[in-house]
Amino acid sequence: MSGTDSNGLGTLDWVLILAPYRKDAAYTTSLLQERGVRAQAADPADLNNLLALSPGVLVVTHEALDPTAIATVASFLQHQPNWSEIPIVILLDRAAPQVRVQAALNAAWPRSRQIFYQRPVAALELISGIQSALLTRARQREVRDYLERETELRLELNHRVKNILATVVSIFDMTRRGATSAASLSEDFKGRLRALADVHSAVFAAGGEAVPLTDVVNSVLAPYISSGQHGITIEGPEVLLSREAGTTLALSLHELATNAIKYGGLSSPEGRIDLEWKIASSSEPVLALRWTESGGPPVVQHSRVGYGTRYMRAALTSLFGEPPDLVFASDGLRFSIHGLLSRLSPQSTE
Repeated sequence: MSGTDSNGLGTLDWVLILAPYRKDAAYTTSLLQERGVRAQAADPADLNNLLALSPGVLVVTHEALDPTAIATVASFLQHQPNWSEIPIVILLDRAAPQVRVQAALNAAWPRSRQIFYQRPVAALELISGIQSALLTRARQREVRDYLERETELRLELNHRVKNILATVVSIFDMTRRGATSAASLSEDFKGRLRALADVHSAVFAAGGEAVPLTDVVNSVLAPYISSGQHGITIEGPEVLLSREAGTTLALSLHELATNAIKYGGLSSPEGRIDLEWKIASSSEPVLALRWTESGGPPVVQHSRVGYGTRYMRAALTSLFGEPPDLVFASDGLRFSIHGLLSRLSPQSTE
């Protein structure tokens, strides 16, 4: 992104003038500033430092082009990034041999963009030329910003794909260890992948790094709500979650829903699920979420802890900073979790 130095000069949006003789520098600087164009005259000894501040246009008078100045500019041009091509405006005296000067500068500054004016030049013509060159530089800056953003997006995509693949591998390994048959492995694994895909779709639909908790809940429970066979109540205020928090909660709710379909409140027509969350205000806001099942068959706690329970306990403890409370009551499973909202919000992610 474009920066600003201590002199108030931004990257690519100002004019550097090398005209150490007569009053050319003062005149040109004043002329540009009257038109709202920032400009700074350069002392030959300070040319290299000022070029490092990335001017938008370099204006040079013919008599300033001594071997040292030519070499300094050549070094700067050589180290320009690929997107950059600084326009160099050269002010020639009427008697100057333009063809020879141009040939010499082309040799010293290969592939540079040179714009020649013969003095005396009309003020309006010079101003128009410099403003046009600055506009070109503004477009170059847009290309630079686009390339930088594209690089950031590629790195971010690479990071997220690796995280997603690591999550998929982890889900598969844990599902495989708890599977009793190939059919159960396939069904459980597909269900968990669908939950993972649904929350990523919800984040994408939200258009940013944050996803509403309501969208996460609906993405997981929508199939059971649309069937109309079960009573499911969802209640809670609007809460924005980070992508990571949304994914963890979606997978946890999927595990609860899957367990309810097999053994609990969604396994019979009379069964119901009540899911509610609220924000408790104290010194810091706390999110409390509760899942309550009722109307299903009597609950029996399995002697063997399955993948879903192990995942929820580990992942939610890490996310909320507190372990979840999972009660296998005879009249229905009860699950609750609470923790600081700041741990779940998009502002807390990097």
